[in-house]
Amino acid sequence: MELTVVTTQEMKERRCWIEKISRLSGNFGVDADRVQQELSDKIQRDGLASLLGHLRLCGVIPEGYGHDSSEEKLYSKYTDAVIHEAYTAMGFTSLVLKERADAADVECVCADYSFVADAKTFRLSRTAKNQKDFKIQALDTWKHGKSFAMVVCPVYQLPARTSQIYQQAAARSVCICTYTHLAVLVRYAESVGRSQTISLLHNIFKAVEAMNPSQNAGAYWQTLNRTLLDVDDSITSVWREEKLAAVESIKIAQEEALTFLAAERERIMRLSREEAIREVLKWQKIENRIRAVKSVADNGLLELG
Repeated sequence: MELTVVTTQEMKERRCWIEKISRLSGNFGVDADRVQQELSDKIQRDGLASLLGHLRLCGVIPEGYGHDSSEEKLYSKYTDAVIHEAYTAMGFTSLVLKERADAADVECVCADYSFVADAKTFRLSRTAKNQKDFKIQALDTWKHGKSFAMVVCPVYQLPARTSQIYQQAAARSVCICTYTHLAVLVRYAESVGRSQTISLLHNIFKAVEAMNPSQNAGAYWQTLNRTLLDVDDSITSVWREEKLAAVESIKIAQEEALTFLAAERERIMRLSREEAIREVLKWQKIENRIRAVKSVADNGLLELG
């Protein structure tokens, strides 16, 4: 696979974190704290490049993690820690919240405003996503007096035509954002400054709040993308690079998922008849999952603007 933005080191780091998350201690709270601390230490040591690698590749749940498993839950806490580190890099005081339910994942404050945020991830083989998966209405109720909320998603898993999530976002002042947008913002903070980045994100929140509520994906993303791009000509080249990184991340995630699913199919084929029956009852629809993984493609939302 030929890559121009995502590096082989970033891919290696992802594999290391997938394996790290699989090595559970049996105590979820301890594991979650350890993951957050190790991620923070790594980014402190290696800087912006390390954070960008996580932002570019963290949006996909590994196919090897069982549905609703401890690994999947810990992976969710890992992505909370990733966006927390992104907001910190932008200049916010950020906190990963410990509540397990009925609360946002991350809380951010600065001198002028504050918001809560939620990180979303999906398997590539997950085909049927509905509006409740994005928690727009829930995030509105989890603001607890804050003006804004943000849900961060992998761009290629977002509806590209129409969806109630865009109408809900404008009506409830909940910004639907992507890991790609966060990558652009942290790079802007690094090159131009944190105060300008905090102001820019405030403008993005206000632009979403001012939208006429509509289910039209194009109208939503044109508004958000233009708000980001119009602030400074220096963002344009960074934007192009992170758009390419988003396309490359799809290919990387597909290869990762297809490799795992092919190995699973081969393993099942080598089982005895009785073992195979038990496995088929437990692991169904591998072929459907493979087709779903292959069908994921760039949806063009980052081109709007």
